[in-house]
Amino acid sequence: MNILLLGSGGREHALAWKLSQSKNISKLFVAPGNAGTALIAENVLISTTDFVSIKEFCLKACIDMVVVGPEDPLVLGIYDFFKEDKELCTIPVLGPSKLGAQLEGSKEFAKKFLIENNIPTARYSSFTKETFLQGKAYLETLNPPYVLKADGLAAGKGVLILDNLDEAKIELEKMLLESKFGQASSKVVIEEFLSGIELSCFVLTDGKNYKILPTAKDYKRIGEGDTGLNTGGMGAISPVPFADEVFMNKVEKNIVIPTVNGLREANIEYKGFIFIGLIKVGNEPYVIEYNVRMGDPETEVVIPRIKTDLLDLFTAVAHQNLDSITLEIETKLAATVMVVSGGYPNEYQNNMLITGLESIENSIVFHAGTKASNQEIFTNGGRVLAVTSYGNSIEEATKKSYQNIEKLHFDKMYYRKDIGLDLL
Repeated sequence: MNILLLGSGGREHALAWKLSQSKNISKLFVAPGNAGTALIAENVLISTTDFVSIKEFCLKACIDMVVVGPEDPLVLGIYDFFKEDKELCTIPVLGPSKLGAQLEGSKEFAKKFLIENNIPTARYSSFTKETFLQGKAYLETLNPPYVLKADGLAAGKGVLILDNLDEAKIELEKMLLESKFGQASSKVVIEEFLSGIELSCFVLTDGKNYKILPTAKDYKRIGEGDTGLNTGGMGAISPVPFADEVFMNKVEKNIVIPTVNGLREANIEYKGFIFIGLIKVGNEPYVIEYNVRMGDPETEVVIPRIKTDLLDLFTAVAHQNLDSITLEIETKLAATVMVVSGGYPNEYQNNMLITGLESIENSIVFHAGTKASNQEIFTNGGRVLAVTSYGNSIEEATKKSYQNIEKLHFDKMYYRKDIGLDLL
């Protein structure tokens, strides 16, 4: 099969790495890809949201399946674009329909879906510019901290958690009246704060059947001890030690099954990944959010733990016979540490020469923000590399990653040295 994978980050390199091992792959293309994907696939300089160019390429390269990495093309409706085009409609797209992608594209849509399907989640209400004063009044009914979420996509930056009521009112005003997050915050969801420990649950569904993939925990803050600004993710661990069999049975019964059934009952076409952001409150799981694709950097620890041929899984999703596939999981733990550009998540510089990649042993390096020039590799993003290692324990896996990171160098390179420590 000829496969086109859309995206350019660490998530896409991890998916490409796994897909390239499939016995059924003829040719793997990544659009636009990075310096890492170029080592195992053919990069194609096409934007993930340029549907017309994607169509032209798929027809020219005889593509048999499109795998979508990031959320933007899904929210913009790439699944529907293929389904409704007579030349493309026989090519399966791994990802939900435009309506299904609203689980991530609209916080309000997701909250309504959760409530309608009796899935445990925080109490909420949503507000617009016209109902701004009601929003301020609603904040007064809640206990701190206060959770404000831009309704639309805000590149992972649209969620604010504030301890002070006056500050929360000021930020609500900035979001609704001053368009702090652009169009994304034209509507704002205000949520009750849930106190507990977070984890990510990943589900692959064909619209009828589902497989629960390994759990993971990621580390969003730039600073050690979970301090400083939010980032796209500074590292991840899989599996999550506190997500034991009893807890995961509750997740499956109370969250995964009602989610898959709720989508089907609402006639929402959904063939792809569901990322369920969970919080464990006491011993009970609650849903914080849905995403409609794999997380990053969680993909870099979840995908290496899947032993089953990934293309077999994706083909079963396309044919809606996912129940016929056995999902085999690596028993060893996986840990990834993200190496980032100095200054990230604020301003940073690109085009820093990366050295030491050839010295890596017993770890997998997934490229997140890199580009190649004259057979050398340079930084090309805030998050640059994810170094993933297996181990029998968190200590063993993280130690391997850190030992290998010490062999790497680029100017102003930074990484957290405490990934996984909170789980020990």
